[in-house]
Amino acid sequence: MRHQKRVAKLGRTASHRKALLSNMSASLIQHGKIKTTDAKAKELRRTVERLITLGKKGTIHHRRQAFKVLQKKEMVKILFDHIAPQFTDRNGGYTRITKLGFRDNDTAPVSLIELVDYKMPAGSKKAEKTAKTEKKPETKEKKATKPRAVKQTTVKAEPEVPAETEEIEAAEAIEDAEFEEVKSDEAEVAGEEQETKATEKE
Repeated sequence: MRHQKRVAKLGRTASHRKALLSNMSASLIQHGKIKTTDAKAKELRRTVERLITLGKKGTIHHRRQAFKVLQKKEMVKILFDHIAPQFTDRNGGYTRITKLGFRDNDTAPVSLIELVDYKMPAGSKKAEKTAKTEKKPETKEKKATKPRAVKQTTVKAEPEVPAETEEIEAAEAIEDAEFEEVKSDEAEVAGEEQETKATEKE
């Protein structure tokens, strides 16, 4: 009889169950939240909250105990350097389980397990995506507030003519007018001479 046997077997052997919880704990520490079945989420909560308590203590001995479960140095570093400091003021209850309904293929109940009030590290891809989505509306507002630039048409200024050239041009114009008057006088005289010649012949 299994009285007071509170460990969920999850349909696996002891070694398989140990490896499953180790991998799921590493995934939750890396991503901050994962989606799995209700039974696995409830069993994972026990393991992860113990690891966060070890991270809050922060000694080398507790790092070795966390590495015994996670088997990944990178995840131990994230746990002790980034996740545990965020829960210094919280005494337990580091995770939240939200039920999402039932899976389509086998109708298994599915839940989302996540770290409470958790902020991703600055260098992670998810943190960069959230920062970009927050910056996008600001750029739109800036574009809307900028006034449109009015194109200024520059009129080319005509080069200034010096006074000497103006005087020369005026003198040339006077000479041309006098020359035309002389030509007209000569043409009139020539016309009169032709008329007198014609009358003499008659």
